[in-house]
Amino acid sequence: MVSAVFHTPLEAVAPAPAMAAAPHPKPAAAAPAAVERARPGPSSPWREHIAGLTRSVLPPVLGLGFLVLVWSLVAGSGQSGIPTPLDTWKQALDVFSDPFYQAGPNDQGVGWNVLMSLQRVGVGFGLAALVGIPAGFAIGRFDFLSRMFNPLISLLRPVSPLAWLPIGLLVFKGANPAAIWTIFICSIWPMIINTAVGVQRVPQDYMNVARVLNLSEWKIFTKILFPAVLPYLLTGVRLAVGTAWLVIVAAEMLTGGVGIGFWIWDEWNNLNVASIIIAIFVIGIVGLALEFGLIKLATLFTFEEVKS
Repeated sequence: MVSAVFHTPLEAVAPAPAMAAAPHPKPAAAAPAAVERARPGPSSPWREHIAGLTRSVLPPVLGLGFLVLVWSLVAGSGQSGIPTPLDTWKQALDVFSDPFYQAGPNDQGVGWNVLMSLQRVGVGFGLAALVGIPAGFAIGRFDFLSRMFNPLISLLRPVSPLAWLPIGLLVFKGANPAAIWTIFICSIWPMIINTAVGVQRVPQDYMNVARVLNLSEWKIFTKILFPAVLPYLLTGVRLAVGTAWLVIVAAEMLTGGVGIGFWIWDEWNNLNVASIIIAIFVIGIVGLALEFGLIKLATLFTFEEVKS
């Protein structure tokens, strides 16, 4: 039997099965030329240099401008007796035109006075370093010495440095050695304390290795303690120098002679306020130079984390 299959006309025109919905077309990628035009080009080196210079120079200049503005407003009131910045500048030109003149034992230029103050600070600070740094290592290294000297340091450290000046005058019978003694006594505490703290913070594992290797005390000092304590030591040196430079001005005001402190007091007796303001700026600049030099020294001889 032969069978035939017939399709109706409706079946012939029936729509084909629906196809799966096509995914949304992806946006066409931008042309390479358009991407290159949208991407910002590299900045030139001179622009980066100018931007960095602006960030480093502009804030200090604005700070100094603010100081001069406040100074001008205070001096312009006419009741304070403070000279204007312009008058002080004219006086500074006269002072620094011959900073190393000598017209007598107590009449010398500002240059000689600054050098004499730096000499006193150098001698007093050097003696304090010779005593304070070894004492700090010993106090930090040996627990018995630490418990022995900690009460003495806690008792004497808060005493004002100028309170030691009469003791120096009594013992040394002279103004210059008394001023050096005052610098010595105020500089020794930061170096002792920071050095001792640095020694006490050396990891105990280092000392255990030294004990196992049976290292001598000199080897422990040179190979373990000194490299580890150097950042703390230099911090104590920076604090000591800053304190010494602060104290020498007050000590010279009381003892007289040649020095930046005596120069300030002598100018006050002459009612020369402009010279006093000049001396204040000189003291600040010298202190800033000492601080900057010690920071550079610290970056050369300490580890990377201390350089910041």
